[in-house]
Amino acid sequence: MTAPRLLLVEDDPALAELLEFRFKAEGYAVTVTPDGDEALLLAQEEVPDLVLLDWMVEGTSGIEVCRRLRRDKATAHVPIVMLTARGAEDDRIRGLDTGADDYVTKPFSPRELIARVGAIMRRIRPALAGEVLTVGDLSLDAVAHKVTRGGEVLSLGPTEFRLLRFFMEHPGRVFSRGQLLDAVWGTESEIELRTVDVHIRRLRKGIARPDAPDPVRTVRSAGYALEAV
Repeated sequence: MTAPRLLLVEDDPALAELLEFRFKAEGYAVTVTPDGDEALLLAQEEVPDLVLLDWMVEGTSGIEVCRRLRRDKATAHVPIVMLTARGAEDDRIRGLDTGADDYVTKPFSPRELIARVGAIMRRIRPALAGEVLTVGDLSLDAVAHKVTRGGEVLSLGPTEFRLLRFFMEHPGRVFSRGQLLDAVWGTESEIELRTVDVHIRRLRKGIARPDAPDPVRTVRSAGYALEAV
């Protein structure tokens, strides 16, 4: 399984370094920036699985970054945990009303923050907890290595299984061929990009059912996405 991508927006260098180290040790792929404007650009370039967002950062404020991420269709679903020294109830409510999923007041325990983030990740990526993934009429049991559509067991090759699993962990999100190559085959892979198209065709064939729509959506000049149908 690919490491969950975490975008950390924190302008305190010591705290940023500590959190980056701790989350990487927990298996996260961490991108760090002290700047709100850069955070928005980074989130557009590669949509993270979760954002840790300090309220008071350089450039665009954390609260405005949160608001813009929620307005953008590509990042509207991404969980956001606000980190801030503002402990007043009104500030916490403002942060949550803006779209934050959780609110952690400084100083905080890194262990508690990791636990909170882990709880959120288990909700949005059930495969991390060994649960069954479901998107529309498709279900994938990662432990039993079984895929069903409409209750009928499907036969998929190992690569198609990994490809479907990755899609089902990120339903509705569009991935380029390069991103799929890195996620499913690994960043060290020498597989060519067109190989992704071959396996997408195989996946489509494997999950196709008569009179049922194709859940794999091709986005011209962008890539592929899995939709609930």
